[in-house]
This record gives sequence, C-alpha cells and structure tokens, in this order.
Amino acid sequence: MLEAEIEKQALQQKYANLVKNSVYVTSLEANEEYINRNKLANFSYVSLDYASIADASVKPTDADFNDYYAKNKKLFDNPAETRTFNYVSFNVSPTKADSLAIAKQVEKLAQDLRTSKNDSLFAAVNSDVKVPFTYLTKGRLEPTVDSAVFALPAGSIYGPVLTDGSYKLAKVVDTRLSPDSVKASHILLNPGTLGGVDVATKLADSLKTLVQKGGNFAQLASQYSVDGSKDKGGELGTFSRGQMVPEFENAAFDGQAGELKVVQSQFGVHLIKIEKQIGSSKVVKVAYIEKNLAPSSKTKEAAYKKATSFLAEVNGKNFADAAKKHGYTLAVADKITASQGYAPGLDTPRPIIKAAFDASKGDVLDQVFQMEDSYVVVQLTEIRPKGLLPLEAVKKDILPGVITAVKAKMLTEKMNAAVNGASNINQVAQKLGKPVTPVQNVVFANPILPGAAQENKLIGAVFGTPVNKVGGPVDGERGVYVYAATSFSKPAPLANTYKQKETMSLGVAQRSLGAAFQALQDKIKIKDNRVKFY
Repeated sequence: MLEAEIEKQALQQKYANLVKNSVYVTSLEANEEYINRNKLANFSYVSLDYASIADASVKPTDADFNDYYAKNKKLFDNPAETRTFNYVSFNVSPTKADSLAIAKQVEKLAQDLRTSKNDSLFAAVNSDVKVPFTYLTKGRLEPTVDSAVFALPAGSIYGPVLTDGSYKLAKVVDTRLSPDSVKASHILLNPGTLGGVDVATKLADSLKTLVQKGGNFAQLASQYSVDGSKDKGGELGTFSRGQMVPEFENAAFDGQAGELKVVQSQFGVHLIKIEKQIGSSKVVKVAYIEKNLAPSSKTKEAAYKKATSFLAEVNGKNFADAAKKHGYTLAVADKITASQGYAPGLDTPRPIIKAAFDASKGDVLDQVFQMEDSYVVVQLTEIRPKGLLPLEAVKKDILPGVITAVKAKMLTEKMNAAVNGASNINQVAQKLGKPVTPVQNVVFANPILPGAAQENKLIGAVFGTPVNKVGGPVDGERGVYVYAATSFSKPAPLANTYKQKETMSLGVAQRSLGAAFQALQDKIKIKDNRVKFY
C-alpha cells in the first residue's frame, strides 16, 4: 500500500511539473502588464445611474430575456448537477417546564455540593462541561462566574445562576498565591516499555537520587526520556497554568524552585526539575458544575409528532401551502451539490442531501430528518443538470440582470441624444443636467472608479480613446457613462524584462495546475456516486 501511494504521488508530481513547465510569458506580455500597471489616465465622465429608474417601472420582454441569455451564456454553464429543496424545521427547544425541572435539579446539586466529601468527583460526575480540578488563574471561567469566585473565600458556594443557556454552580475549594509561570525540565518514562508504573516510578526515584548527588539532569534526560524534549536536555521552557496536564502542572506550580518531583500522568511517569518560578498572583481551586438547558424527552416527542403529522399531510403539490396554513417557516437550500457538506440552516445535512439526490423533482422525502436541535421535513423543488442550463431554468435568477440591461438601453438612448451635436463633455453634461466628474491617476490593471464601483468597461474604453474626444455611451456596473480622456502619463521603459517575465511566470505556474485539473474534470465521463455512501 505504501509503495502504491508513493508511486501515485510521484506520477502526480510529474504531471504537475509537466503542466507548470509548459506555461510561459512572452516579452510582449511582460511589457503589456508593466504598462497596464503603471500607465496613468486622467479623464472626466458624466453618468446616468441605473438607480434613477425604479425597478417596478421596467417590464422586460421575452426578447430582453433572450438577448441577455445569449450574451451571458457562459454564466449558465452549470459545473455540477445541483438540487434545490424546501424544508420546514420543527425546533426542539427547552420549554418552561424543562427549564424548571433543570433548575430544581441544579438546586439539589447545590445542596449536595455543600456537604460533598469529594468535591472533584462530585463535579466530574454531575457537570455537562468538564473543568480540570486544579488551580485556575483569573479569566479561565465564564466572566460572571470568574469574577464571583475570585472574590469569595474558600468553602463558599456560588450559584446556581443561569447564563448563556446553562446553569452554573461553583464551590471555591481553596485559594492561594501562585507563580504566574514556571520554567522546568523533565524526564518522561514510559511504563509500558519498562514493565509497569511501579518499575517506572522506582527508576524515576533512582534518577532523582542521582541528580541530588550531582548527576547531570540533561544527560540523564537524553539517555532515559521518551519525550521530544530529550534532545534539549529535557527543557520545556517557560509555561503558564493551563498548558500542562493537571498532575504535571500541580507539581510544577506547587513546588519550589530547584525542587525535584516524581509524578504520574496520562503520558507516563515524570521526573520534574523546577528551574524557576516567575511572578505571583491569586489562583483558585474550584469544583465547577454546569448543566445545559436541554429539552426533555416529552418535548422531543411533541416536536417529532408535529413533524410526522406534517409529513403525512403534505405532498409535492401542497407543501408550501400546508406550511403557510400552519404558520410554519418555509426555508430554502438552493443549488446544493452532491458532495456538499453544508446547507443553510441545517447543522447535519448529509442525510438530506443523499436522499435528495435519490429523489425526483417535486418529491417530498419520505422520512423526518433529525438535526441536533430540530426535526426537518423536506421537498425537492428543482434539479439542475450539469452543463448549459436552458433559459427557463435560469429565468428567475437573471431577472435583476435583465432589468439592469433594459435600464441600460433606456439610459443609452438618452445619452446618445445628449452626445449628438456636442463638441465636448461639458456640453453633454449641460444637456443632461448632470455634473462632470474628474478622475485622476487611474491604471488599467485596477479599474476602480473612485467613489463609485469597479467599472471595467469604462476604464477599458478610456485607455483606448484619444485625448479630449468624447467617448461612449458605455453601460457599466452602476450606470451609463460618457467620458473624455484629458491626459495619459506613460511610465519609463521596462528596465528588466526578464525579472518581469519571471514574476509573472510564477503566478501563471501556480494557477496552471488548478486550471488543468478543472479542465480534466470538465472532460471526464465518470459518474461520481459517492453521494450515495457518504
């Protein structure tokens, strides 16, 4: 298996190198890119904004739709088959009765915590959120709880309080001053290879004795430790609370500088050398309990019953109407691909997506789907095949673009009337009752119209027109423009063509492999059936 994987990787690398080495940049392209990024244009323009015509006043014809579709066909080439589905969610949220039941449960926990003989075990068993039973620095807990417990003496109980969807309860077991950080080294022994914890602990005690008698800790760490720090003599650097496992942390922070300690953790047996302790601040040891507000089984059953009842009622023809009748919110997941792992408003959508790709248009999927906090009923409303989509399939989507195109025709006619007979741009502006807006130092490679938008067509037209000649109209992103170039500033000749080509070639090479892979995908005839299994 390893050899097969290595061979596959080698072939992929060879293919990638073949593609990267096949692309190049000519001197002509290098000079053109340099000019596009450095030649400056100064010009003036007059505009008529699309916003000046209300959308409601525009009534596109079939010819308008056909014209827009024909001019923008590339936009409608669907790279992968997609599904669109409507769904209704039946949320499973805790009711007032659920909240009251949890509140009573937490009140009982608070009473038991006061008399608990093993605070750490009691908190670990009863809390939905596990907080290490160790000394904590300020800022480690939820802000409300944090500020409270640091102001309380040992033995105090805080809570229960309800914040952010859960009840919090804390018992301050102890408070003390502790170092802010510790510098330490260690030797880690693996009980599994030494014959058990007892044997590893005896070896750690022996190493401790050796060091106390003058033995070199770094050399012993290099010889005996199984941790990556062995190559640095066991040095772990400086660390603060919360960075080490509790057993290690307690030993390092509770001991004294220069002390050697043997402790056991989940990683093995440690011989710790406390090199230095830095700073001092208050820390608290807290038995922390947090109970999340959660729906009861009765609440879940009620939500599921509503979902199954709705599923039994609906079919492909009345899904939306039935949702409206009951006052349910109809949500839409639009253009979902077969391998997609997300869908708007759904936390675990893969089962729905798999079922949707095994259904026909109009089908109501034949099961209630369970999310983390809701039950969902789904209807498949649209299937978009891979390839060029017909006009009817995209008509609703392109309506805004068609309306803008119709506005562009209307405003272009108005602009043409103003340009006719005008010898300069000021005369055009006067006829339209619009101001002339000057623009300075625009480059072709960054076609941004200051204070307006990215206007590729306008900036491109400016760079292709003689000075002082009225040009246009041009239909842009925000409106229709008439323009006149006032001056151009050419850059100095390109000093180092080779360097320019090299820089451009790197960018082209980086994009080439992705483009080649996309081309292979576009040409491939393999049907991807992974959606049925994952």
